[in-house]
Amino acid sequence: MFLIVGLGNPENEYANTRHNMGFDTINQLAEEYKIELNKNKFKAIYGTGMIENEKVILLKPQTYMNLSGESIIEVIHFYKIGLENLIVVYDDMDVEPGKIKIRKKGGAGSHNGMKSVIQNINSEEFTRIRVGIGTPEYKNDRINYVIGKITSEEDREILHKGTERAKEAIIEVIRNGVDVAMNQFN
Repeated sequence: MFLIVGLGNPENEYANTRHNMGFDTINQLAEEYKIELNKNKFKAIYGTGMIENEKVILLKPQTYMNLSGESIIEVIHFYKIGLENLIVVYDDMDVEPGKIKIRKKGGAGSHNGMKSVIQNINSEEFTRIRVGIGTPEYKNDRINYVIGKITSEEDREILHKGTERAKEAIIEVIRNGVDVAMNQFN
C-alpha cells in the first residue's frame, strides 16, 4: 500500500495558491483514478483506492502546512506503512515553474511543511516530488507569493503543467519504481 501525500493548506481558504501544489496534484490523481476524498480522520481529508493495481491512500493534511507531519505519522502508524511506500508532493521555490524534481531522500531546505514531515517521521529517506513554483520578484515577498491567490491565467497554466507532471511521476513511481521515475522526469 502506498501513502501519497500532498502538502498544502485547507482549500476553502487557500485554493489556487502556489503553496497548494501538493493538494492540486492529489486532486488530479483522485479525479483520474476515481478515488473519492471523502474521509475525515488523522487530521486530514483522504480517500483510498487503486492506482496501477496498487492500493493507495491519497492524503491531504488539514493541519496547515507547518504541521503536516502530525497527520502523516498518524496514518503511517495506523496503516503500518513503510517509508519506502511514502510519496510526498509539495511546492518548491528552487524549482522552475512547470518543472518537477524527484528525490529518494534529502533535507527539507527552507520548506516548513517538509521540516514537519521529517521531524515527525524521524527520517529523510522517503520519496518526494517537488513541484516548481519559482521565486517572487522581491525576496521579502515570499509569504504573499506562496499563499497569495494566483491571478494570472498564464501562471496558472504553467503551474498546472507542473502538477500534471507530478501526477504522472507518482503513477510512474508506483508502476516502475522511483529510479525509473527519476530518470524519466528529472
